[in-house]
Formats: sequence, structure tokens, C-alpha cells
Amino acid sequence: MNLRQPLAASTPLEQRLAQTQQAFDSVAADYDGPRGNNELIQRMRDTLWNTVREKMPSGSRLIDLGCGTGIDAIEFARSRFHVTATDWSPRMVERTRARADEAGVASRVDARHLGVQELDRLEGEFDGAYSNFGPLNCAPDLRATATECARLIRPGGTLVFSVIGRICPWEMAHYSLRGRFRRAWVRAARGATAVGMNRHTIWTWYYLPREFYAAFAEHFALEEYRALSLFMPPPYMVDRYRKRPSWYERLGRVDDRVGHLPLLRDMGDHFLIVMHRR
Repeated sequence: MNLRQPLAASTPLEQRLAQTQQAFDSVAADYDGPRGNNELIQRMRDTLWNTVREKMPSGSRLIDLGCGTGIDAIEFARSRFHVTATDWSPRMVERTRARADEAGVASRVDARHLGVQELDRLEGEFDGAYSNFGPLNCAPDLRATATECARLIRPGGTLVFSVIGRICPWEMAHYSLRGRFRRAWVRAARGATAVGMNRHTIWTWYYLPREFYAAFAEHFALEEYRALSLFMPPPYMVDRYRKRPSWYERLGRVDDRVGHLPLLRDMGDHFLIVMHRR
């Protein structure tokens, strides 16, 4: 399995990238289980799946930016898309390859150990790209990532990205009520923010939709964006959801109806943004 060696960190940026890689490597073995996939995550995942299928015809060549364990890539491969699945974690890439083999779709999934900061190493022309659950929040230079997307995506091609937002009312209320005010406002930080996972650190940048789109505006036209998990609680509160699923599903339907409206679409645990190559 021809994976590159882990990053030898020397500069502060390389150290952050190495720490983020190590964090995701540490959870790759079970990230497609409860740690990385539950009812609330799947509900958000379905929204991205439906959007990609709506915006891109079957048979399209897609880039998966931050494929994780390959749940999305395998789903789209089953729908006859051809997916180049990339991830900064070599262990995640291994899991994606194994999942593609198990699902019998390896001919339509090309899994590569490639971070979002390394897209200059990828060649070819693609019909679109998607990214789910915030890999682009870990891009150290989002404008450079946008420029590489423009190089790789054909004119008229589509980007569908799920991005971690800056304003999550559920999170702010949850931690403020427990007196953890610093944690409640962690998304307000500017620049790289250290986020803990499995006793490791993920370096994360948070965005409002307009902040995120600004990095892509030179090459991509904005079609739409909407909130994900605004009235529905964020995925790490799944235990709350499981106590009253029917009640929270009602809140989810409110998300579905109004999550695209001005002001509301700027909030939520994530936002889903759709752009087209100029």
C-alpha cells in the first residue's frame, strides 16, 4: 500500500499539520462507527448526498476532499459516480480502500493520501468536488485550496461543501449553561484553533458562510447555502436526541424548511454551500 511516510514536522505549520494527521489516524479504526457516524451525523450526511445527486449527473468525476473512512465515496460510487477520494490521514485512506473493496466499487474509487493543502499534486479534470463535515476547516490556506479547485474543476463544474460554522446556538447555550464560557465561544476565535479529539489536537479554522465564500469568489459563483443542525442539536448531543427522537425530528423538519433563509442560514453546527466554476 503505497502511502507516504508521516510528515516530519519542523515549522509551526508543519507541526500543526502533523498533529491534525495524528489525531485522525488515531480514530480511523472506528470512525465509521458511533464516533464518526450517528443518527444526527447521518441526517446531515443525507443532505449532502441529496445535493450532490441533484447538482451533478451520475457518471461525473468527483473529488472527495477529506474522505475519512470512505462512507461518502462508497455511496457515490454505488450511484455510478467516479470518485477520487483524498485524505490527509493515511489510516483513513487505508480504511477507504478496504471499504471500497468490501463494497465491490474499487474500480470507481481512487483513494489517495493527499491533504487539502496538497491539491497541487493532483492532476486531471473533474466535474465537481464535495467535502463533508469540515475537512476544509483544516486547510491552512483556504485561498490556495480554492485556486487548486479552480485548476481541477472544469468550467461549469460544481462544489458542494459541508463546513463547520462560526455560530452554533446549541453549542453556545449548552456550554454557557454549564459555566464553560471559553468553550462556548471557541468558534469565535480568529485563525487556527486547537480542538481536542482522542487526546490529540486538530487545528481548525471556523467560518461564517460569507468568510468561507470570499476565498472562492474569484473562481466560483455562489449558488446557495443553508444551515445544517440549527434547530436540531449538533451530532455530539446525540444522547439528547435519543431520549426524544420524535420531538427532535420535528426540529429537524424546521431546519429543512427554513435553514436556507437569510440570517438563519448563517448559523448552525455546519453550513452547506454550493458553488459553480466560472
